[in-house]
Amino acid sequence: MNGIFHRTSIRKYREGKVENEKVERLLRAAMAAPSACNQQPWEYYVVTDRQKLEALAASSPYAGCTKGAPLAFVACYREACTAPEYAQIDLSASVENLLLEADAQGLGAVWLGIAPIAERMERVAEILELPEGLKAFAIIPCGYPAEEKQQQNRYDVSRVHFV
Repeated sequence: MNGIFHRTSIRKYREGKVENEKVERLLRAAMAAPSACNQQPWEYYVVTDRQKLEALAASSPYAGCTKGAPLAFVACYREACTAPEYAQIDLSASVENLLLEADAQGLGAVWLGIAPIAERMERVAEILELPEGLKAFAIIPCGYPAEEKQQQNRYDVSRVHFV
């Protein structure tokens, strides 16, 4: 559980490529997530093209850090799945797995929400030319961190209720 208590949102990255083996490990972790009815609605785009990264950075007021990342994952979900009403929840578990594995690999990453804001989802779909039926969920810039941050202690006993 050390990764859970160590991971932070990293928005500044050193120059340099992330090794393909690490990218694959992050994707394997993402796809190991649980999903409703085991539907596994996820598809991931690994974006390294500088122009695409810059366009993604402009797709949301909060995505600017994507411009300085060596790569970004774009998590998407298929609309045609067993339980589409749970697809975004499934993607949340998948993205969290990816973030935890990034930390374990010595990488930094941050979850930039796109869904459920239709305008942002459509903009990312245009940038990546997503096929019909595939919806953008999140952008996750990733690279070797150029900043160190301590995770906040968010435990609040007043929010725990035993029944």
